[in-house]
Amino acid sequence: MARRFSLIVLFIGLICSNAYTTESILKKEAGIMLENERNSISVFQNVADSIVNVSNMKKARSNLDMSGTEVETGMGSGFVWDKAGYIVTNFHVIDGGDSFLVTFKDNKKQFRAKLVGADPKKDIAVLKLTENPKDLRPIIPGDSKSLQVGQKALAIGNPLGFDHSLTTGSVSALDRSIKGYAGVSINGMIQTDASINPGNSGGALLDSQGKLIGINTIIFNGAGASSSAGLGFAIPVDTVKSVVPQLIQFGKVIRPGLGIVVLEDYYAARFGLREGVMLKYVDPKGPAAKVGMQGITRNQFGEYFVGDIITGIDGNSVKSYDDLFSIIDKYKIGDTVKIKFIRENQLKTTIIKLVQI
Repeated sequence: MARRFSLIVLFIGLICSNAYTTESILKKEAGIMLENERNSISVFQNVADSIVNVSNMKKARSNLDMSGTEVETGMGSGFVWDKAGYIVTNFHVIDGGDSFLVTFKDNKKQFRAKLVGADPKKDIAVLKLTENPKDLRPIIPGDSKSLQVGQKALAIGNPLGFDHSLTTGSVSALDRSIKGYAGVSINGMIQTDASINPGNSGGALLDSQGKLIGINTIIFNGAGASSSAGLGFAIPVDTVKSVVPQLIQFGKVIRPGLGIVVLEDYYAARFGLREGVMLKYVDPKGPAAKVGMQGITRNQFGEYFVGDIITGIDGNSVKSYDDLFSIIDKYKIGDTVKIKFIRENQLKTTIIKLVQI
């Protein structure tokens, strides 16, 4: 009897202990969730005033109104770069616009902005407010080199016109190479599962400290259309920190180049080109011309002769213009590169010093 009583006591004790442990775990998990929520709330409250809505305006002219009436042809997101009133967004957000309107959080007034500079190949543009609101709050740039897969990622923007919406997720992958708006790949892209919809373009991707880690840019889903059901990609902040100061100072990005124009893919196929990129035109004053490289020529009878075909640069294979741009973009003005090319079915090499283009 005593033994039976002891077993009953032990059984009840185990149940109570298990209940206590389960309760402790639940409380601990609830605490973790609450802390995560606190972090999201804090980031949004600290950064929301730095995020803006960008409206792309175009003049619609008619026989009755030749001066044109401004209509909104598109919208996206952006963020305050500094107290001077520079706004950073995507190039595809402002492309084709005649003028631009910028709207801040909890502010019904729209501020006019002018285009300062753009880099279509990196899908980055900079606007300048013509009138600055009080207490501009620039965003704080972070560092994309130190990012790790699994880190928290927060996106703030204006999806589908719903201003200052916050979505959260994580950094899903790093160093993605994705073809951008201008048809060339943007390297080092950040992949995130934070929900990104049309209208988020140009908005900020943030870390748990509220620092900028990227510009939300591209959305993919299984069907290839823009949708929050797929993958989101952001231009890394290290690229942004390199491009934006140049756009502010020069209105464009100063890049190294060969002084060439390559033949478009469609026409290259008609020439029977299966590898490399064919030179369509060579700038007579450029570095490629100085080493004797040749573009397409035409004789007095109207016959065309193929230009040199670049197949490699410093050991890197060149199969398309995308390859050519991505490789050259890693170099600096004044660097020398070894070019492998084909002329009249013969493989040749030459050394070229890159110049500013």
